[in-house]
Amino acid sequence: MDTKGIAAVAKSIRSLSIDAIQKAKSGHPGLPLGCAELAAVLYGEILKHNPEDSKWADRDRFVLSAGHGSMLLYSVLYLSGYKVSLEDIKKFRQIDSVCPGHPEFGWTDGVENTSGPLGQGVALAVGMALAETMMAAKYNTKTRKIVDHYTYALVGEGCLEEGVSSEACSFAGHNKLGKLIVFYDQNKISIDGSTDITFTEDIAKRYEAYGWQVLKGDMYNVKGILKLVEKAKKCTDKPTLIMLKSVIGKYAPNQGTSAVHGEPLGDEKVAATKKNLGLNPEEFFYVDPDALRYFNEKKEVFESLQKNWKEEFAAWEKENPELAKQWKSSFDNIADGDSEEPTYEVGASVATRTASGDMINTMGLRYSYLVGGSADLKGSNKSGMKCDGGTYTVKNQAGRSIEYGIREFGMASIAAGMSLHGGIRPFCATYLVFSDYMRPSIRLAALMKQPVIYDLTHDSIYLGEDGPTHQPIEQLASLRAIPNLQVLRPGDAEETISAWNMAIESKDHPVVLSLTRQNVPVYSKDDSNWKETIKSGAYIVKNGSDNPDVTIIATGSEVCMALEAIEKVSGKTVRVVSMMDKNLFEQQSEEFQKKILGENSRVIVAEAGCSTGWEGYVSSKKDLFTINRFGESGPGKKVAEALGFTASKLSDLINS
Repeated sequence: MDTKGIAAVAKSIRSLSIDAIQKAKSGHPGLPLGCAELAAVLYGEILKHNPEDSKWADRDRFVLSAGHGSMLLYSVLYLSGYKVSLEDIKKFRQIDSVCPGHPEFGWTDGVENTSGPLGQGVALAVGMALAETMMAAKYNTKTRKIVDHYTYALVGEGCLEEGVSSEACSFAGHNKLGKLIVFYDQNKISIDGSTDITFTEDIAKRYEAYGWQVLKGDMYNVKGILKLVEKAKKCTDKPTLIMLKSVIGKYAPNQGTSAVHGEPLGDEKVAATKKNLGLNPEEFFYVDPDALRYFNEKKEVFESLQKNWKEEFAAWEKENPELAKQWKSSFDNIADGDSEEPTYEVGASVATRTASGDMINTMGLRYSYLVGGSADLKGSNKSGMKCDGGTYTVKNQAGRSIEYGIREFGMASIAAGMSLHGGIRPFCATYLVFSDYMRPSIRLAALMKQPVIYDLTHDSIYLGEDGPTHQPIEQLASLRAIPNLQVLRPGDAEETISAWNMAIESKDHPVVLSLTRQNVPVYSKDDSNWKETIKSGAYIVKNGSDNPDVTIIATGSEVCMALEAIEKVSGKTVRVVSMMDKNLFEQQSEEFQKKILGENSRVIVAEAGCSTGWEGYVSSKKDLFTINRFGESGPGKKVAEALGFTASKLSDLINS
């Protein structure tokens, strides 16, 4: 190992970081100063990667869970040869810079994930490590290994304090994800001071209890770090937490204090830090020539790693043409199998969660790389996969049905990590009301443009006896407010088929499927081309007339309610529109919207949730047939009657 080169890289990381943060007048110098040696040895000696191709499928992944320390990552990406320039670093935290305040997936070459909300990064890493095991079990043969890489993460105290890391790390330990190695920057400092004021548990014992191997070392002993990683790799049946004692803001005058965590050092302290590093205080964005030499000499090594893999892959591809077809399909997000979609007769009574379960298994046959599971609600969500593979376990890593346990937030983050890994298309399931637990991860998936599918059942007061804690009211409006998240609420079993097809075809955004617990009738559709029309968000279920007096916009189970309600209306023509995707409909042309809703119709909105977001459709608030209060405990129909949310009441409103 070239210790001189490693030291030069660490020095350059510190120099670049403090200058970029000072120039931006914003940022977090503590972690880059404190962890520079780790980044240097990680990118120089540990990672299997090739900066010339940041998307190489069998590369090791590195997740900076403590995303506030982004300058550590940008500096080492630049030094090691990724598509990050010195000029980019000088534009840290500026508009359109590829070096944003926190790392953003798809924005910066070499960045594996968006991180910032603490704890989610390590949970994403768990998902990546899980995906590696699933793909290895599926694609590796007795003679060829084309999936064989590690997932690394760097966490701080904040990541380990957040609950999502506990959920995900417990899952990782249970599933013995031995190729997950997490470095813990143990500096014992948070924004408000020493972690002793809030965080005094025994981290090592906690992680050992999760089923992890725990190793301890010194952040500044490079050879020691290499030995710890070697030991971590020898333990194949446990993920490893490597606890590295460190000094936050190392070499700064105020090192080891909370003051160095999250704000620029200031000109005087920057100068003093440079003196402590043996640098000229008057020289800015200094890069040690030995750092560039070191990575330049590594270039051939990095390229040979990928070259060797490509040769192995080519031989594997020739020997396994069917697996190779599935491999390509999984990365292109296209079907690699075939299966007939379920059919339902008009008048049949089917819960949309049940129809969704039918479609999960249809899609499982059509897409061999579709995997998913539920937060301990598989039977209730109807989300069990019955296609080939079975349940994922330590002994059956080819399993496609995942048991997440009661870990909604962790589940959603793990699913996003699997999607980021590539080669896997994940879905996850729970009740709609528990999207509250998942919301931070759903938002992050939307930000990262990851096509995770969220199968969310029990979507209204009609779930009944579990009461207001389980009856969603504001969740649909809340989810629709997340940019780049598609929310689909099908009205019957046939629409659920279309919803799943729309969801699986999404490539740059996550999708929520909002599904009923209760049975709803399959209804006839006046639009003979409704399967195409619905792809624009809404279609006409019951025409009424070419110029209806009233148009009812309904979603989900309320489409059936609307169809029942209009049977009791006389003297008025009424149109019923199923608006499966409100946001998508609003993106359509004004001409299309008028065609669906009618030119001069009185519009009534019917949805078993809060009215937020629907106000612009009606001329009077009374035409918002919605629910703006919490529910009740009792049978679903009785709850609806108690709240005045019935077809009869909707008829009265139409007639008023």
